[in-house]
Amino acid sequence: MRYFYLLASLLSFPILAVQAQADSTAIRPAAPECGPLQPAQLCVDFDARRSVDAGAGELVYRWNMGDGRIETGLAITHCYTTRARYQVTLDVLVPATGEVRRAERTFPVDLTTRPVLNFSIGPAATARVGQPVVFDALDSVLPGCQSVATVWDFRDGFTQQGQRVEHAFRKPGRFQVRMSLRGFGGGSCGESNCVSQEVVITP
Repeated sequence: MRYFYLLASLLSFPILAVQAQADSTAIRPAAPECGPLQPAQLCVDFDARRSVDAGAGELVYRWNMGDGRIETGLAITHCYTTRARYQVTLDVLVPATGEVRRAERTFPVDLTTRPVLNFSIGPAATARVGQPVVFDALDSVLPGCQSVATVWDFRDGFTQQGQRVEHAFRKPGRFQVRMSLRGFGGGSCGESNCVSQEVVITP
C-alpha cells in the first residue's frame, strides 16, 4: 500500500489540517507462512480535494516534492526513485489576486522505515534438474536492525545463507523458495520476515 496524505476541509487560510493515512511503519515479526514479495514503496499520494477557501475562490496547488521535481493539482501521485527522507512543501496560488502563499504546508515523507523483502531468480524461474539457479535478495532490508542475516530455504531439504546465492535442484517439481530476513538488534528491529516465490524444475 502506498503512503497517503489527506488535506482536511479548511475553514480559513492559512490553516491547513493534514491527516496521514498509511500503514503503521512499525516492523512486526512475520507470520508463520511466508507472504508475497514486499518491494520498496516509493509512491506517495496527496489529496487536497476537501480543502476549501470560499473567500479566495479557485486555488492552484503546487507541490515541491523534495527531490527537485514539482507537481500541480488537487490530488497527485508522486513516485520517488530512491528510498530516502523527503520534505514536501505545498504552495497555494490564488489566480484571482495573483497571490502566492508559499510553504503553506510542509510534509515529512520517510520512505526508509518500512521493511523491503524482494528477491530475483535468474536466469529464469524455470530451470532443469542440476542447472544452477541464482537467488539475489536485491535491496531487501529490515530498518532498525543492527545486523540482518539472509536465509534461503529451497524447500528441497537444503538451505543456504547470504545476500546472493546459487543452488541446483536435484529433482523436478515446483518449489516455493523462501527468503527470510532475520534481524538482530533492539528497538524496532523485527525478529524475522519471510517471502516466497515459485521455482519450476523440469527433468
